Amino acid sequence: MKNVFLTMCILGVILPYYHLINFLIENNWSMVGFVSEIFSSHPTSMISWDITIAATSFLIFLIYKKKKKKINILKYIICLFLVGFSLALPLYLYDNYDK
Repeated sequence: MKNVFLTMCILGVILPYYHLINFLIENNWSMVGFVSEIFSSHPTSMISWDITIAATSFLIFLIYKKKKKKINILKYIICLFLVGFSLALPLYLYDNYDK
């Protein structure tokens, strides 16, 4: 199961950044229009809000776990903000599998 979580970590970096780089190439390396495009239609807004709420819930969960068990959550928070939920959650599951 740890191999599955590790694979998801790798995919969680590669796939989002693949699309980000393609967006940047198409827009002359500018982030202008990025936010307006992720909320450009109801389906993309639904997915954007879904992931935003899931990532926020995960962040709240990490803060709660830190207060309760004194675990180091810094690497998960860094992953959450530098890459996204697609890396932070699988990495947390990988690190805490069988605990």
